[in-house]
Amino acid sequence: MAEVKPLVQMLDRRYKTLKSQRTNWESHWQQLADYMLPRKADITKKRMQGDKRTELIFDGTAIHAVELLAASLHGMLTSPSTPWFSMRYRDPALQQNDVANEWLEASLDQMYKAFQRSNFQQEIHELYYDLVVFGTAAFYVEAEPNGIRFACRHIAEICVSENQDGRVDTVYRHFKMSARAIAMQFPEPNLSAKIKKDLEDDPYKEHDLVHVIYPRSEAGGKASKDKPVASVYYTADDKQLLSESGFDEFPFMVTRFVKDSVSTYGRSPAMTALPDVKMLNKMSETTIKAAQKQIDPPLMVPDDGFMMPIRTTPGSLNFYRSGTRDRMEPLQIGANNPLGLNMEEQRRNAIRQAFFVDQLLLGQGSNMTATEVLQRNEEKMRLLGPVLGRLQAELLQPMISRSFALLLRGGLLPTPPEELQGMDIDIEYVSPLAKAQKLTDLQSMLRGFEVMLQMAQVAPVMDYLDEDGLVQYVVETTGMPARVIRGKAEVDQMRRAKAEATAQVMEENPETGGDMIAQMQGAMNGQMQQ
Repeated sequence: MAEVKPLVQMLDRRYKTLKSQRTNWESHWQQLADYMLPRKADITKKRMQGDKRTELIFDGTAIHAVELLAASLHGMLTSPSTPWFSMRYRDPALQQNDVANEWLEASLDQMYKAFQRSNFQQEIHELYYDLVVFGTAAFYVEAEPNGIRFACRHIAEICVSENQDGRVDTVYRHFKMSARAIAMQFPEPNLSAKIKKDLEDDPYKEHDLVHVIYPRSEAGGKASKDKPVASVYYTADDKQLLSESGFDEFPFMVTRFVKDSVSTYGRSPAMTALPDVKMLNKMSETTIKAAQKQIDPPLMVPDDGFMMPIRTTPGSLNFYRSGTRDRMEPLQIGANNPLGLNMEEQRRNAIRQAFFVDQLLLGQGSNMTATEVLQRNEEKMRLLGPVLGRLQAELLQPMISRSFALLLRGGLLPTPPEELQGMDIDIEYVSPLAKAQKLTDLQSMLRGFEVMLQMAQVAPVMDYLDEDGLVQYVVETTGMPARVIRGKAEVDQMRRAKAEATAQVMEENPETGGDMIAQMQGAMNGQMQQ
C-alpha cells in the first residue's frame, strides 16, 4: 500500500467529523425520500438500479404536491421561456453610458445562449426537487470547452461546512466512478495499484472517490494549486491522492429552503408534512383493506354439510345438503368507509397547505378580474418571498457570477472596452416571481402618483417629483430592455434642441410664438411615435 500523504490524512480526518455531524439528518432524509421522492431514496438504504421504491406509498398526494411546488419554483425563478436575470453596473454613471450598456446587453445575450446550450434547465429542476424535499440542495458549475456545465449533486453524496458568515465554503462529495472513467480524468502516475489492475481486468468496476473543495488559507498566483479555492480528489479506501488543483470561484452553490441559526443543513416543506404523509399512507392502506373486505367479504360457512372446498371466484359453484338452511353468508365487519375517507381528506388538505398548493393554484379561474389576479399574486409573493431571498443569496447570484466569470475567461463573451475593466456589475432578477414583487411596488407608486395629480389641482406638489427618476424607476421595475430606451446623452441633446427652437420662435414671433410652439411640439411628438 502506498504511503498516505499528510494532505489526504488531514482532509479525510475532517471528512469523518463532518459525516458524523450529518448522521441524524440521514435517517430523516431517507424517510422523506421513501414517501415523497422515492427515486432518490438512496441515503441509508442502498438499492440496486431498477429496484422497486414505492412499496410504502398508498397515496400519491405528497408526491404530486412536491412535483407542483418544484415546477412552480422552476417557472417562477428560472423559467426557460422568459428572461429571469439581468445585469447592471454598480456605478450610476456607467448606467447612462451607451457603449457600456451595449456591451453589457451583448454579454447578457451570450450568457442566455450559453445557458440554453447547456444542461442547465434539466439540472436546476432536479435542484428544486431536492430543495422541496430535503431542504438542502447542491449545485455544481464548471467550464467545458464550448461553454459551461451544471450538475445537481445528490444530498446523500455531500457533507458541508459553513464559515463565520453562515455561507457554505467547504464541500465534501463521496461518489462512485468506474476505473475507466478515473483513468480518463486523472493522470496515470496518480492512479492506485488497485485501479490500475481493475483498468485491465474489469474497467467498469466502480471505486469510491472523495472530492474536497475548501478555501485555501494561502492563495496567490496563477497556478491551479495557488488559486483561492482548493480542489482535491482522493480514493476513499486506500487514501490515494488523485489530483490537487483549484478554482477562482467556489464552484458549489449549496442552498437551503429555510434554516435555523444552529444548523448547517436546511429544512423543507416535506419535513413539515411528513407526519401527515405517513398517517395518510397508513390510513389509505387501512381504507383499501376495508373496501376490499366490503367488496369481497369474509364468509361465514357451516362447519358441516359441505363436501368440497369453498369457491369464491365469480361464477363458481358450492354444494350443500338439500333441504337444510345451512348457507354461506358474508361476515358483517361494521366498516364505515365514508368516515375513513373524510379523515383522509383532512390529511390531504394539511399536506397541500404545507406545500402551498392552494396558493399556487390561485388564479386558475377564467372569471377573475385584474384586481383579483393582482391580489392573489401578491399572496403568492408574501408566501414565497422569504424563500426567494435565500435562493437569490445562496444559489442564483453566485451561480450567475460564476457562469459570467467562466464565460469571460473562456473568450465566449464580447471583449469589454478598456474603460470597463475592473468595474463592478450587479445582478438583477427579472423572473416572474421577482417581477411580481416589483410590480407590487410599482402599483403602490402609481397610486401615490394619482394622489399627487389630484393634489396638483390645488397646490404645486409636482415640483417635488423627479420626472427623470420616475421614468428610470418604471424602466427598471418593468424590466424594459436598454435598446428601446434612449440614453441620457441623447435625451439631453433633444431637450437642448427643443429649448433652442422654442427660444428662436419666441424671439422671431413674440405674439404668435405660443401657437407655433404647440404645433411644433405636436409634429415632434408624431415623429417620435413613428
